Amino acid sequence: MPRVLAAAFKHETNTFSPLPTDLAAYAARCLRHGADIPAYFQGTATEMGAFIDAGHRHGWDLVHTVAADATPSGKVTREAFDTIAGTIEAALRDQRPFDAVLLCLHGAMVAEHVDDGEGELLRRLRAVAGEHLPIGITLDLHANVTDAMAQRASVIVSYRTYPHVDQYDTGKRCADLIARTLDGEIRPACTVARGPMIDALDHGRTTAPGPMLETLAHADSLRARTPGVLDIGINAGFPWADIDAAGPSVVIVYDRKAGLRDTAPIAATLLERIWRDRRRTTVQPLPLQAGMAAIADALALPGDGMVLVADGADNPGGGGLEDSVALLGALIDAGIDRVAFGMICDPATLQACIAAGPGATLGVQLGGHSGGAFLGPLALRVQVVSVQPGQFTFTGPMSRGITLDIGPTAVVRVGGIDIVVAGTRHQVLDPGFFTHAGLDPAHYDLVVVKSSQHFRAAFGPMARTILVIDSGDGLTSFDLAAFGHTRVRRPVHPLDELPD
Repeated sequence: MPRVLAAAFKHETNTFSPLPTDLAAYAARCLRHGADIPAYFQGTATEMGAFIDAGHRHGWDLVHTVAADATPSGKVTREAFDTIAGTIEAALRDQRPFDAVLLCLHGAMVAEHVDDGEGELLRRLRAVAGEHLPIGITLDLHANVTDAMAQRASVIVSYRTYPHVDQYDTGKRCADLIARTLDGEIRPACTVARGPMIDALDHGRTTAPGPMLETLAHADSLRARTPGVLDIGINAGFPWADIDAAGPSVVIVYDRKAGLRDTAPIAATLLERIWRDRRRTTVQPLPLQAGMAAIADALALPGDGMVLVADGADNPGGGGLEDSVALLGALIDAGIDRVAFGMICDPATLQACIAAGPGATLGVQLGGHSGGAFLGPLALRVQVVSVQPGQFTFTGPMSRGITLDIGPTAVVRVGGIDIVVAGTRHQVLDPGFFTHAGLDPAHYDLVVVKSSQHFRAAFGPMARTILVIDSGDGLTSFDLAAFGHTRVRRPVHPLDELPD
């Protein structure tokens, strides 16, 4: 029975965030060990769920070490990195022998001491296991794939959807390639190539016809007619990481037994397409004033379903602080009723609401506590509607079956707006962020979510109109020139003017 080591160590690092990603940040979302891992992930629509099923299907002895995932924020602390990476490294060394390793990664991790978190993890594992042990890794399609990652992994398989509704399928594809490797059918290796871009491919969106879907289809056709190509990953990259290798990439997994040696022509063809389409987009985020006008127009039209608005500049799924109140303040000033707003991360306001209790009315300074160039807090009189534990299970297409505990939450009402206030940061991509607090999104005329794109998977079918607003007040604004990148390779689109 082959012995396969399995682990997850994920983070999408926004290097412009002031929040360090420490062990507490991992514990707030997911930090599980040993036997707790299959108990938590079995039956879920995740990569780790797929690894578990693959172990049963292929007859492996799957050895679980650690599963760690933190909400996107600033650099991973050295303590957190060494603790989690060290757990995987120690298991590989102390519980040997192993026939393969499966890793669920993100691909855009930056740590305090190293820009390439995944490359450093793989370096440490290779130092223990040697160069020949098969290592398969899964990546988010917003990975910034480095040369070191491609050199040290045997198999790299990336998501093909955004919202990421193919997490399970990605894990299955990776595990099945490792199974073929263990059976002696293939001997895989990886290459990566990137162009002078930190943003392209419509940021990877796959909910409408556009450059990402077209490039994936082109990659599929190239793979189908090129013997020896096992997988082609198209990664949109993560532009809020100020590192040299940030941006879109093409990853090719090929079979060394098939005699294929030069994957550069395939990568060049795909990168040429990505470059040509770099300005194409399926979504045009609206600035705040135009967004408010669009909201008013949408609410005035008859129709079934909610008007759904994404507060894209403050998306905690990309490192946003989830405390921007620019859009919320505009909604309050406009006097719009029947609004559900999720969420504002404000621990002080949350504690004041818990102390006051449901039914109380109190003055708060809501959100806007990050300082700097961002809008300050809103001075409001709010009614506390409810206080509750923040425990729920994802029911939407993305991460279905995962149970999350976001800690206590409160619902406060200002005029006709119900606001979920939390003490921890989480992207609002599932109805559970509302329903755990007794709010049914379908019962509101307007629903606002702190998200950029993932919200579409679960909330999209409920909506009659979808708007994305970029107020500029947050760490995930698409005005990339405003961030002041200093370490990314230059010249690079869209920070520099480059000839077509």
